[in-house]
Amino acid sequence: MGILRLLHCDAEQPDEAAVSLELHMARGAWVRLLDCEMPPERQLLHADHLTWPSGPGLVLSTGGSSGGRQLCLHPISNLERSAHACGVWLDRLGVDPGSTLVWNPLPFQHVSGLMPWWRARQWAADHAWLTPALMKNPDMLLSHCRRHPGWRRRPMVLSLVPTQLQRLLADPSGCVFLAEMAVIWIGGAALPDHLADQSRQAGLRLAPCYGATETAAMVTALTPTDFLAGVRGCGRPLEGVQLRLNQQGALAVHCDRLAAARLDDSAALCSISDRGGWWHSGDLAELEGSPTNPQLHVRGRVDGAIHSGGVTVFPSQLEERLLMDATRAGLQLDAVLLLGLPDREWGERLVALVRWSSADVPSEGSDALRRLVSGWPAAERPLQWYLCPILERSSAGKWERARWRTWLLRQRSAQPH
Repeated sequence: MGILRLLHCDAEQPDEAAVSLELHMARGAWVRLLDCEMPPERQLLHADHLTWPSGPGLVLSTGGSSGGRQLCLHPISNLERSAHACGVWLDRLGVDPGSTLVWNPLPFQHVSGLMPWWRARQWAADHAWLTPALMKNPDMLLSHCRRHPGWRRRPMVLSLVPTQLQRLLADPSGCVFLAEMAVIWIGGAALPDHLADQSRQAGLRLAPCYGATETAAMVTALTPTDFLAGVRGCGRPLEGVQLRLNQQGALAVHCDRLAAARLDDSAALCSISDRGGWWHSGDLAELEGSPTNPQLHVRGRVDGAIHSGGVTVFPSQLEERLLMDATRAGLQLDAVLLLGLPDREWGERLVALVRWSSADVPSEGSDALRRLVSGWPAAERPLQWYLCPILERSSAGKWERARWRTWLLRQRSAQPH
């Protein structure tokens, strides 16, 4: 019977958590990584009655894009297979994984930040943490990284979420930092077209990828060469990965590193795959080209869709479209989140939460956005617009829609009737 240990992860001191994790793994324990900034009641499930498998292994939170709490159990062998597949992908690009310097600005308690550290550990490569404080100050970031002994002496690779990419692209020092990378994996959320275009214009070697906590990180990746040539999407399967679409049009993944089990609010362990060994993601997708080596395009969440006036609407696609249209119109819109609220006539109607790039809200900002969407179908046009200066994705690059729905309902309840 395995042992479960709880390990708190401080975003500004990830080295401490990494050292503790090594010790727990050496003792054969299962380790649950916790976020120091999140209240414990939002992270712990009542699972004292469970018998844990033989360890060592990790218990990781899913990204939370659907708003639910779920934990995935990964034996160490899954992480090893994931790192190996990523190393094979790099080697095919002509980059020796063991020669790299791996920059890691993502949270250690999520698979997105755990796996860069694990890859470097397995490849015997250099690894360096980039704390949130550094990522918020591109000048300080560039100065810090230039002092690293591996700067420019090793091929440098980096993992980012789109929000981090956007902030770095907006700053000259951030652009200099990005331009030095041999590979920049972009995942966690869809890469907006306007960010992809800016990155191509800057010659950045982006590698948009797709992965999940359930698959021990990335299962597809687009090569930087294809990205710079204008190819869109999340690339092709890594070694040992098969893709297909299910009856809902959602992506299904088959590989030898799916989570051993899932633990949800019912505090019961259950399989994440069907009888054929396929995990069904909930992401609407298209597969282009060869069935055995397809190009992946992700179109939105099945569970994020709303039904408005008899029409199925996918908010994530509309968010990307609105950001792109706002950029073209010269509006400094930094973030937008569309949520569906109950409506007696329509079933549900979209409302928009927006954050502008400047603390000074532009005059007639909401009116300008309404004009932008005036030609959209009625079901796709937000009924109301709410200024939300604190609007942001999670540290893993996900929208916590349940959190922002609660914020919205509070705002509405505070308004005079």
